Amino acid sequence: MSSRDEILQKISQNKPEFSALPEKFTFESDYKDLMTKFCEVLKSIGGSPVEVADYEELKSHFRNIFSDLTGIASPLPELADLTDFSLEINDPHDLEMLHVAILQGKLAVAENGAIWLTESEMVHRALPFICQHLVLVIENNTIISNMHQAYQRINISESAFGVFIAGPSKTADIEQSLVIGAHGARSLVVYIIKSAR
Repeated sequence: MSSRDEILQKISQNKPEFSALPEKFTFESDYKDLMTKFCEVLKSIGGSPVEVADYEELKSHFRNIFSDLTGIASPLPELADLTDFSLEINDPHDLEMLHVAILQGKLAVAENGAIWLTESEMVHRALPFICQHLVLVIENNTIISNMHQAYQRINISESAFGVFIAGPSKTADIEQSLVIGAHGARSLVVYIIKSAR
């Protein structure tokens, strides 16, 4: 018997005992109120949650806080009257003068304040990152507890690109100087619509 065969024989004789895979488990949270937890976390990471009853209240609030800005874009038909910037472009460099992007989030995560967007909501992959101010719209019934639940709900094959966004852009250097807006939006406002769309 060759040394190779001898080694393979010893390996096959000394296999460990079979152990069954652990049962499927879920990570449950004890958040009593997902909306409250989501808003607390979002505020702690620099975002601004705003609860609204419908799109009319959203538009009224938006006009108050962004009254001095132009360069506002959104693919949402309900918010077309707020926009003055067309998203019908071929080159992402044409987004340079975009100040505010308003996008629909698919789901929100209470534990970290993250909101899931796919390419179909973004229109252009660069849109949520190149704007000065990002506004995301979610419905209150899309807030879930944690990232484990989020990954069970999202279908990554439905879009070529997707991203979780949590708060405005933040970075810090070795001296721990926090800079907001260096690599993306300087602010994030999240409108939480209480009524179904």
